[in-house]
Amino acid sequence: MPLSPARVFATLNAARPPDQASPVMGKAVVLGGSVAGLLAARVLSDYAEHVVVIDRDDLAVPGGRPGVPQGTQLHALLPGGLIQFEQLFPGFRKQALAQGAVEAPPEARRSYLDGRLKVVVPDDADSLSGSRPLLEGLIRQQVRRLSNVTTVTARATGLVFGGAGVTGVRCDVDGAPRTEQAAFVVDAMGRSSRLSEWLEQGGWDRPATRRMTVHLNYATAVFRRDEPHPTFPIVLALHSPGRPADVAGAAFFAIENGRWMAMMAGYQDSRPGRTADDFVRRLREQFPPEFGEVADNEMLGDVQTYRHADSRRRDFHALRRFPARLVSVGDAVASFNPVYGQGMTAAALHAACLSLYLRSRPDLDVPARRFLDLQKVVVEAAWSTSTSADLALPHVDGPYPRGYRLSSWISRQILTATVTDVRVARRFNEVVSMREHPSSLATPGVILAALRANRRHG
Repeated sequence: MPLSPARVFATLNAARPPDQASPVMGKAVVLGGSVAGLLAARVLSDYAEHVVVIDRDDLAVPGGRPGVPQGTQLHALLPGGLIQFEQLFPGFRKQALAQGAVEAPPEARRSYLDGRLKVVVPDDADSLSGSRPLLEGLIRQQVRRLSNVTTVTARATGLVFGGAGVTGVRCDVDGAPRTEQAAFVVDAMGRSSRLSEWLEQGGWDRPATRRMTVHLNYATAVFRRDEPHPTFPIVLALHSPGRPADVAGAAFFAIENGRWMAMMAGYQDSRPGRTADDFVRRLREQFPPEFGEVADNEMLGDVQTYRHADSRRRDFHALRRFPARLVSVGDAVASFNPVYGQGMTAAALHAACLSLYLRSRPDLDVPARRFLDLQKVVVEAAWSTSTSADLALPHVDGPYPRGYRLSSWISRQILTATVTDVRVARRFNEVVSMREHPSSLATPGVILAALRANRRHG
């Protein structure tokens, strides 16, 4: 029976880890110490006797990892992700604040759409503002403290198959080949995951890969922050998809160690903010006054740039033949336009899917179809949210889903109404923060409220 997407999201956001460990397997191996891999390791620690996390970077070293080239860019932890982090690591918010993260309740966040200040949703969820290294580092600390989790610095080179599933992982440790036997394997190797190739080499089917070319260029700079408790620690200024502008949007967050982190993005040949002078000028001239106030501070270090060519997803759920004792999570399954800030939150929801699957004490000798079905709901939700907006960009030419003209018109009406209508903005925020499934936006009540709001303020 098909899963109700709305019910899946409600279940994932309400689910909590078991009160005590309940092993269903021996050793589990996680390939990749990314946020997705660390969250998967945390979940597995409740269901495996021993968990091994393999990564090319030494996870004992604090700070950012060389294997995360985008780690210097601005990252958002959406409220839906913060819910999951707090459930997996009770006290996470408090510990992050103690390390310098900044709390941003609804009234402390400002959001602009095409230069218009959006209404505040008073009962919206709180956000947490901090750098990617801080948030990932805190997760790493928590995971490494788990008594049954071990980290290994190595490069994964392949899988070992036996019978109907995976039985181990091959890796290279300082030039020496090594095999880790495994009762369960999680691929968290990110966008560059080689799992598809390894499946094909092992005689299994290769998943179809979907791509949507977006050609996003973004730049991030860090500024000194003198206010210990800024009035608005999070400010976003976005342009509607398809609106003529050489900058798609900008944002700044208050982060740890008395700093502001600011980002701006453009598409195709637009590469705003590549130099310090250009970055500061644009913040002062092309965005609301708060951005100019940030730009008036000393810039710390150089502008860091990054290019995101495409959004992509690997449809493991659609494979008719798939090995037992194997799943994939995070960007290894689907990575999206980073403008929407879905990455860490989607990874957290994948971890919640894994927990629900293992809690049912499944037969590990058959493919993890239940997990794949749950994960598909999360992937489809994030994919539809980001790509529906991307399809409105002038340089993106599809593929367009059936009914796209009508759905895009409805989406524009809802997005416009979020500027003035609290009810519509509340539901929109719940969807984009991944606390609710996108289907909750496409209801007659929300659409009618959006049309009325736009008529009043048009």
